[in-house]
This record gives sequence, C-alpha cells and structure tokens, in this order.
Amino acid sequence: MYRSAAKRLLPAFYRRHQDAISSIRTLAADRPTRFMTSAATGNIPDQKNPIPPSSNPTDSTASSSWKEEERTRYQETDEKSSSRTKRPKAHYKDEEARVLSASLCHVLRLGWTETAMITGARDVGVSPSIVGSFPRKEAALVEYFMDECLERLINIIESRNDLKNLIPSEGVAKLVRIRLEMQTAYISKWPQALSIQAQPLNVPTSFKQRAMLVDEIWHAVGDDANEIDWYVKRTVLGGIYSTTELYMLTDSSPDFRDTWEFLDARTKDAFDLKKTAQEAQRLAEAVGAGMGGSLQGFMKRVVTGRI
Repeated sequence: MYRSAAKRLLPAFYRRHQDAISSIRTLAADRPTRFMTSAATGNIPDQKNPIPPSSNPTDSTASSSWKEEERTRYQETDEKSSSRTKRPKAHYKDEEARVLSASLCHVLRLGWTETAMITGARDVGVSPSIVGSFPRKEAALVEYFMDECLERLINIIESRNDLKNLIPSEGVAKLVRIRLEMQTAYISKWPQALSIQAQPLNVPTSFKQRAMLVDEIWHAVGDDANEIDWYVKRTVLGGIYSTTELYMLTDSSPDFRDTWEFLDARTKDAFDLKKTAQEAQRLAEAVGAGMGGSLQGFMKRVVTGRI
C-alpha cells in the first residue's frame, strides 16, 4: 500500500508543484518587490544613513524602492544562513532529555507511547510523573528522535570529506539515504510515528523539522539558489524524501535495496527536470541573440505563463 502510494504521489506532486510555480512566477514578474517571505516583510531594518533628498521626486522614489528591495534580499539571505548556523531545535531540560533518550530503547517493544516514556523515566531514576510535563507526550518522543537524527546528520556532513566531493545529485541521494537509514531500526513502528506527526497539533513542528532537514541537505551539496529557486528546490526535495520514506515502509528487499533504487531514480528525475529547464533557457538566449531577442522574450513569456 505504502509503496504504490509513494509511486503515485511523486508524479502528482510534480504536476501540482508545476502549476504552483507557474503562478508564483507570474506574480513575481508582475510584482517583483512584493515577493518576499513574511519575515522579511515585517522586519526590514531601519536605515542608519537616510537617503539624501533628491531634486527629482521620481528618482528619489525609485532609489528608495531599489534600496529597500536590496535590504530585503540581503536580510532574507541572512535569515537562511542563520537558520543553518543556529540549527534551532526543541529545548529540553536535562531530566527530560535523559527520559526521552532512554525511552527510545523501548519503542520497538512499546511503540511511540506514553508507556515507553514512563519506562524510560524509571530506567534513569526519574519519577514517571515527569511524563506529564510533556504537553503532547508521544509527539515529544518522535520529535526528540527527529532532532537527534538531524544533529547526527549534521555531524556526519561536517566530519566526512568524501561527501564534499560528490556531484549535487549524488550528494542529495547519499544524504537522504544516510538520514533514512537512521530510522531503519524503528521501521516496524514508523507508521505510528508518521501518524503522530500527522495529527493537527503536531503538524507545525513536523513540517519545521523536515524543512530544516532538506535545507541542511541542500546546503551540504553546495546549493546557492535564491528567491523562487530556493523554495522550489526545497519543496521538490521534501517530496522526494517523503515518498521514499513511504516506499521504505513496505520494502522487504535485503538492506532496503529497492528503497535506495527508488530514491536514486527519483533524485535523477528531479535533476533531469532542472537540466531540461536550463537547456531550454540557454537555447532561447542563444537563438534570441541572433534574432534581436524576440525568441528569448517569447520563451520568457511562456515560462512565466503570460501566453
């Protein structure tokens, strides 16, 4: 069931994503100064050195608009970089962290449950009543595991030089595989973990953790995308990760061999799609140079959905 769902989900995801990107490109082309994150919109810093008044009001307005756009772009870049540097994660008290860590040892037998957490508390000599301090209990256990896996992945990225010499497509596939291998020990209980993550109260944290994961992976392979492309890449990788995760649940092949083949194929498809778009753009630029730019302009209108 999960395997067939994974195979159907990714193509549908690409089709929906293509429509969304077309709409975004149209909006971005029509209103370039308004396309920004909510954080960038609400937190543009004040200028320390205001722009000197211009004798021409039109020039002053244009200059102010341009500088504001530049500040927004730089701030958005800083926020992305900061999110990787700070690596925000849930803050646990010492006792809570010890209880959650010990509880993971009982997940295979007891599942992602309050019972596993109570047993873990007893293992480390903490009163089981501490479990009541976790507002979402089982979700806290799953989220703690996700945080620990991300930290382990970051440590692997920073310590293994062989990962830095891979081409982007190979690097992405390798890092997704390394991350998914961390949960193979819990594969029999992972459907329960996914069910917990999908509960309405847990979705925001689950989404944030997966967003941080795909951002770390793209950063590790040297991604320098900006603006629309930055969001496109992370959305596509999120789809690849999630569909591979689903495929993995019913994979009975030795050492999840079929899962890794599925992952390699989906990654290759994603990078081939990007290559095709880049080649089309280069063709338009090359031919347009010999036709006064008319073809290039036509291609741009096609890409932005204006035709």
